[in-house]
Amino acid sequence: MAAWLALGAMLAARAQAGVQSDPVHDGAPAAAPLLVLHGGAGVERGSLAAAEEAAARQALARALQAGHAVLREGGAALDAVTAAIAVLEDAPEFNAGRGAVFTHDGHNALDAAVMDGTSGRAGAIAGVRRVRNPIRLARAVMEASPHVMLAGEGAEAFAAARGIELVDPSWFRTDKRWRQLQQARAREQGQAAAAPAHPYFGTVGAVALDARGGLAAGTSTGGMTNKRWGRIGDSPIIGAGTWADARCAVSGTGWGEYYIRAAAAHEICARVRLAGQPLVQAAAEVINRDIPAAGGNGGAIALGADGSIALPFNTGGMYRGWIGADGVPHVAVFDEPLPLP
Repeated sequence: MAAWLALGAMLAARAQAGVQSDPVHDGAPAAAPLLVLHGGAGVERGSLAAAEEAAARQALARALQAGHAVLREGGAALDAVTAAIAVLEDAPEFNAGRGAVFTHDGHNALDAAVMDGTSGRAGAIAGVRRVRNPIRLARAVMEASPHVMLAGEGAEAFAAARGIELVDPSWFRTDKRWRQLQQARAREQGQAAAAPAHPYFGTVGAVALDARGGLAAGTSTGGMTNKRWGRIGDSPIIGAGTWADARCAVSGTGWGEYYIRAAAAHEICARVRLAGQPLVQAAAEVINRDIPAAGGNGGAIALGADGSIALPFNTGGMYRGWIGADGVPHVAVFDEPLPLP
């Protein structure tokens, strides 16, 4: 009884001092800062020219270095995630921002989300056409509005009010993505061969762990080629394609409808938090077992508060990489080895 009274007195003192108990971090030093990112699952060997693959690897490395620069200076995980994803949004090699795919009507409709694991706050946007860096707008929704998700013209009006950079829609056009739309339209009309093996993929995302032990996650996408009727996938849906809490951060990439139904990102972290599963096991079971069993496929990146990393995917490849305290970017595209810290 004395021990219980002593514990109660200690917790009361902490509460009175404004200090909250954190079972993840209390009594243990924070792990070294880490940043992990992806540029989308579904890439297949033979689908990229050598120059395209090299450009994608270089863009991944630039994004990792941009996020690492934030962490190196003691910045927050959320700042690192935002910086890294903005680089990938400006890289035409990925289906996000400048390299986004086209809808059936021939425009780009962009989605993004961020979540801060320390505070539990989140922001998301969907279906915007003129926002250069959707990840920055998603963060503004989180920090400067009472809402979690804004969409379409309303989201763009909010962007203008907040000084978020808007561009002419032609900024997002690439010849490769336009050809992909024409091929998809031809397939619909029975004038072309079968659809590619993974038509639903192409997303960028990042998760980070900062020097204070805080986690954050973000995801950005152009959705799926030839999408109609304002379709929204998992990327901007908190808990489906994006999630962060005190123990775990996840960004997904895959067939969004299945990630939404599974609440995939949250499910991974819930298994860590509630079932005590190791992060690698939880991520593998959700991405490589549960989602394929339901009919979907894809990949994800996950990062734990203990510095553990998981990079599961069940397609031919997934653009991915990580960077640690030494500032050396490590990237991979296909099923090649990627040593982890």
